[in-house]
Amino acid sequence: MSEYKLRIKDLPEDERPRERLRKHGPESLRDSDLLAIILKSGFKGTTAIQLGEQVLIAFEGDLKRMADHKSKQFEKIKGVGEAKAAQIVAALELGKRLARFHADRDKITSPADVADLMMSKMRYLQKEIVCVLCLDTKGGVTTKGVAGNLSDDMNWGKKLSEGTIFEGTLNASVFHPREIFRFAIEESANSIILVHNHPSGDPQPSQEDIRATKQLIEAGNQIGIKVLDHIIIGDGIFVSLKEENFI
Repeated sequence: MSEYKLRIKDLPEDERPRERLRKHGPESLRDSDLLAIILKSGFKGTTAIQLGEQVLIAFEGDLKRMADHKSKQFEKIKGVGEAKAAQIVAALELGKRLARFHADRDKITSPADVADLMMSKMRYLQKEIVCVLCLDTKGGVTTKGVAGNLSDDMNWGKKLSEGTIFEGTLNASVFHPREIFRFAIEESANSIILVHNHPSGDPQPSQEDIRATKQLIEAGNQIGIKVLDHIIIGDGIFVSLKEENFI
């Protein structure tokens, strides 16, 4: 007797992901159904829906973990080859870019705006990294820049660039003023904002975070590059050291 191979088109129409998406919208679908649409097909004895479930199981059902992985990790899952892995990674990247899209505004007026800019880039990282936003004080159109709630002598700026300065271990990063200000000088920055993540998801600053930030503020004052704020990114939440009066 030949082995029966279940296919999505053998399912009742109201159980097929594409049909449900058309009829009820994407919000009605489970994560595995959305993955099934991305994957398009399964393999012998396994539907695309079941393959989507297996992908989720491989990451313990955690979409955040999936978002931080590369194609090679997906290719290790049975039934997910190079092409399907690329489809998953591409879909996740589109999601990240969409999350950042609303942050592309003309002017940033609060710490929340800085968090909007960096949250999707940093909230799912498994290691701490330190990013530096370099700003100038020229007039004209302002773009992604410094957070608000700053003293009057700290001018709004136009974002020149952002750079990852350090990548640390799972729960520790190192702030080196020399490297941070070398980057700022290379970018002709008048001022900078520090942004780093806490992989634990809790953005509350450690005593080391506060100490290192104060050290950088002092160093910046000596060389004429202001450190305007330090934003710590957690899992969907953030802390501004300036706004919370830690610095």
